[in-house]
Amino acid sequence: MSTELRWLEGVKVLDMTRYLAGPSCTRLLTELGADVIKVETPPYGDPNRSTRPRINKRAGTHIQQNRGKRSFCVDMNHPEGAELIRELAAKVDIVVENFSPGVLKRRNLDYETLSKSNPSLIMASVSGFGQTGPLSEQPCFDLIAQGYAGLMHMTGEPDRPPMFVGFGLADTNAGAHAFAAIGHALFNRERTGRGTHLDISMVDALFHMQDLPVHAESMTNGEYGAIRQGTNFQMLSPAGSFQGPQGWIVILCAEAQIANLYEAMGKSELSEDPRFQGNPARIENRTDLTSIIEEWMSSFSTDEEVLEALQKHRVPCGPVLTPNETLSHPHFVERGTIRTVHDPLLGEVQIPGFPFKSSDPLPEDSYFAAALGEHNREVLMEELGKGEEEIEYLESSGV
Repeated sequence: MSTELRWLEGVKVLDMTRYLAGPSCTRLLTELGADVIKVETPPYGDPNRSTRPRINKRAGTHIQQNRGKRSFCVDMNHPEGAELIRELAAKVDIVVENFSPGVLKRRNLDYETLSKSNPSLIMASVSGFGQTGPLSEQPCFDLIAQGYAGLMHMTGEPDRPPMFVGFGLADTNAGAHAFAAIGHALFNRERTGRGTHLDISMVDALFHMQDLPVHAESMTNGEYGAIRQGTNFQMLSPAGSFQGPQGWIVILCAEAQIANLYEAMGKSELSEDPRFQGNPARIENRTDLTSIIEEWMSSFSTDEEVLEALQKHRVPCGPVLTPNETLSHPHFVERGTIRTVHDPLLGEVQIPGFPFKSSDPLPEDSYFAAALGEHNREVLMEELGKGEEEIEYLESSGV
């Protein structure tokens, strides 16, 4: 019996998502073996198909997020197109969508409607602000969610404008939370037979990741407030990025590791310096400690030499890598953090690997990102039982 990591084999998913938050969720479902039918609206389909960079009319984002999904191009704004989607929803286990709240309800494609013909249906709705609340119908993209979740307020230099994280963190984080919620909903359905509607908000999911600022400000009646600290972590010192001989090096020391750092630098006497005795003192004198650390680093020729000296003394540290440097780092190559996939039009493309490992290995990667509407006839015939004459009518009428 195969031990491949295909835990969702036999599970059918109707994917009504676009951009990033939704597709990143259904990509994970696909890679665990689910049969994902991706609904795309003509004439262009998922906007991911046109994002840059594009080579040979193929977008890297489309390849990364939509590999292995069947493309079903249907006009949901056409009454007959919406009816086809309802027919599919009656036959699947899961529906995932990330339209603005209200869009599907106006087309009778909402959970309340779909669950009438499929009571065990699990439907995940991913949106910026959630399905309820005063902001629910407002448009939202990743950067807007970062702003509402307080993330931008804490990111950047103290005397400069707030900054956003340099990739779609709010989108992909919401997608990961949707993926996790769907797995637990499937488990609950196995026990109870009941489906459910999952409401995943980009802001909710991102705000949930706040580890210190929320409770710290609440517990101190506002005395503690999260502020932008630039290259430093507000709660600890030393903790941040430091200028090395070639680039930036990250160091974060808890109290138990401070002596290790001083020993690595050959400055054990700093343990007796009142400026650096205890974390509060080190925070107050952060500038002095940073100068000492960076002066020591400047005595080396390369960042690698600095890291070796620190790691020899078990000081938590690491380089600040570019994404391209991470791509070629031997540790991450060995673990499959990066993987090389084949695309029929582009050849070999590197994309992120699967986010967790298991004693059950992932199956051999043979997924392709489908052309728009590539599986129309297959879905209509095999899933919905449509005949040739009806398919020709649907094609000619623009459905």
